[in-house]
Amino acid sequence: MTQAPAPPRATRRPHDREIVALALPAFGALVSEPLFVMADSAIVGHLGTAQLAGLGVASALLTTAVSVFVFLAYATTAAVARRVGAGDLQAGIRQGMDGIWLALLLGAVVIATVLPSAPALVEIFGASDTAAPYATTYLRISSLGIPAMLVVLAATGVLRGLQNTRTPLYVAIAGFVANAALNAGLVYGADLGIAGSAWGTVIAQCGMAVAYLVVVVRGARKHGASLRPDAAGIRASAQAGVPLLVRTLSLRAILMIATAVAARLGDADIAAHQIILSLWSLLAFALDAIAIAGQAIIGRYLGADDAEGAREACRRMVQWGIATGFVLGVLVVIARPLFLPLFTSDTVVKDTALPALLLVALSQPICGIVFVLDGVLMGAGDGPYLAWAMVLTLVVFTPVALLVPVLGGGLTELWGAMTLMMTVRMLTLWLRARSGRWIVTGATR
Repeated sequence: MTQAPAPPRATRRPHDREIVALALPAFGALVSEPLFVMADSAIVGHLGTAQLAGLGVASALLTTAVSVFVFLAYATTAAVARRVGAGDLQAGIRQGMDGIWLALLLGAVVIATVLPSAPALVEIFGASDTAAPYATTYLRISSLGIPAMLVVLAATGVLRGLQNTRTPLYVAIAGFVANAALNAGLVYGADLGIAGSAWGTVIAQCGMAVAYLVVVVRGARKHGASLRPDAAGIRASAQAGVPLLVRTLSLRAILMIATAVAARLGDADIAAHQIILSLWSLLAFALDAIAIAGQAIIGRYLGADDAEGAREACRRMVQWGIATGFVLGVLVVIARPLFLPLFTSDTVVKDTALPALLLVALSQPICGIVFVLDGVLMGAGDGPYLAWAMVLTLVVFTPVALLVPVLGGGLTELWGAMTLMMTVRMLTLWLRARSGRWIVTGATR
């Protein structure tokens, strides 16, 4: 990002209003996602420990499978936003439909893979003999909802690209309410047990997908965009998603390595690590909301051939990211006496978590820069750079993390490695933003 004098207040205000208007609903939609799992856990937990354990294993598998395809939202947002900036809504919606068709194809592949391999997958994840049957049942039924979940991702990207984050928020709220009601009714009212929870979630996900499709199809008809699958467009959507898939897999590998190292440190360390990781993930939602606004805004500016507008928006969003990260860090420090007892009463676990928790607090401004620039480069369609940057980060993080137990380090040192990981990401993204090479204007990159 080239150095330049800060834009005057009159220039910043439109950016601020737009960032808030897009980020706040996006944050609400993001927070609603983990609430699905929490609702399922609360309802299934009363069936028994084995059922809850089975749900935990199946949910971890499903979350991993869906998170791998998050590029459906990211790539679609950038592509549609560019078309919107260029004033071609018909082409933008057409591009979004290609992403939705790709989601359906990928969903069919996942179902074909998961249904026959569910018992083996559950065994790989280490489910006990008592929990495995419940995990297999939940996984097989819930896999039927994966196409709907992927359609939701792609359609969310379409609406974000159209600068609409309110509709995803409304759909997410309705989906959460429907999911909770269906789960309670099918698990206890219909006495279907854990299978009822799975069916309730599938029905809610399908309902959300239908709601999105109604909105997108209505927009397509209004602007004369074709709804038919286009092989070239689907292929282009897949190609745009490959670099983001590499980025996502590299990030997932980092988180898995961190958890594996924490497990080797001892029971107190892995327990404390899970608590801190849950908080880290929650904080990420707030920062990711700004990144989502960045994807939509930057894509639109570049599509409108407004390179200077894109630079100014990037600069302002980085300021937002730093400020938000600072506020979140302060809140973590203030709330730590209240936060830790929510998860454990074990003094050893709390003492183990506290120093690492302070590291998380200190690193939040860095995280703010990382999330914002990640969103900016996604909005610019700079996926290949994001992929290589994340692979480099993985290469740097892995040996440092693996050396923690070898050198006698503990959880604090492991989260020091996590902070190093975010710092490497910040440097690679900042260098790219500063270079200006991400600024490629036009309706397509």
